[in-house]
Amino acid sequence: MEGSLKELAGYRLERAREMLSAAEGNLEIGQYKTSLNRSYYAIFHAMRAANALKNYDSSKHSGVIAFFTKEYLKTEILDRSLSFIIKDSSLCREKSDYDDFYVAGREEAEEQLKNAKYFVGKVEDYINLPVDIIRQK
Repeated sequence: MEGSLKELAGYRLERAREMLSAAEGNLEIGQYKTSLNRSYYAIFHAMRAANALKNYDSSKHSGVIAFFTKEYLKTEILDRSLSFIIKDSSLCREKSDYDDFYVAGREEAEEQLKNAKYFVGKVEDYINLPVDIIRQK
């Protein structure tokens, strides 16, 4: 694996961590819709980080999600249950971003942040594996 792909994955993972921090900050000040958005983007950037290891990216969210699902979840490199986190977070983000009358609550934002932290942590554990182990998967 080229060092540059591992570096790109690390850079994208750092963006995921920034989104987690933003989600936490928004949650603390009661901006629940924005917190839901940032939690989703933490997951999205974590997926892009993993996808970078396979030299893949997409300009579309659906492309990023489909590739991650195919390469990491269906092959059970990462736990398939992560797909539920992706779907739930995506749905929450879409409602909070596009539904004018959607009311986001603290509990929902806390749950999404908890799930995003878990998701990012699982992807980070994988990315931090030695390169020779990643190649085997």
